[in-house]
Amino acid sequence: MVFYPICNTQNKFPCYNRGMEKNINTSISLVSHIHSLAAEFLTARLTDAGFPEFASSHGNILFQLGSSGGMTMSELSERINRDRSTVTVLVRKLEKEGLVLTREDGRDRRARKVFLTEKGGMYNKMMGTISSELIGTFYGGFSEEERRQCFGFLVRIAENFVRADDSAGTGL
Repeated sequence: MVFYPICNTQNKFPCYNRGMEKNINTSISLVSHIHSLAAEFLTARLTDAGFPEFASSHGNILFQLGSSGGMTMSELSERINRDRSTVTVLVRKLEKEGLVLTREDGRDRRARKVFLTEKGGMYNKMMGTISSELIGTFYGGFSEEERRQCFGFLVRIAENFVRADDSAGTGL
């Protein structure tokens, strides 16, 4: 069995199951821990940049809008994997901050279409810098080949869950 110690020498972040050696069967916990660390990293950088109350879902909406000419709430909901009511709340906050604007959809008067503002575009540029720093931290000390392998493994893991979900018929 292969063991992987993951405790930080500075004890900046708590180790899970302190004192226990890590083995490959704790992979899900490790992925969850990495997700939490990445979220803390982003929260700290966003706070430093003047966006202390932004969640990753806010940034995801702005990113999606930056790569499109505008989207309906339903399209955004599908793209960021959140229900429509959650997207509505997130978009309202972004609109209040002047990062997006909403208009009636010309094709469907019942629907609202969301567009990125100039300020939202500036946010996306700032997030590009932060994202580069996050990726650099994530892959710190990895060779280019190791980065590609790691990414390939993560894609395969995600595909395993999609297949399992599809075969279970849950539709998630």
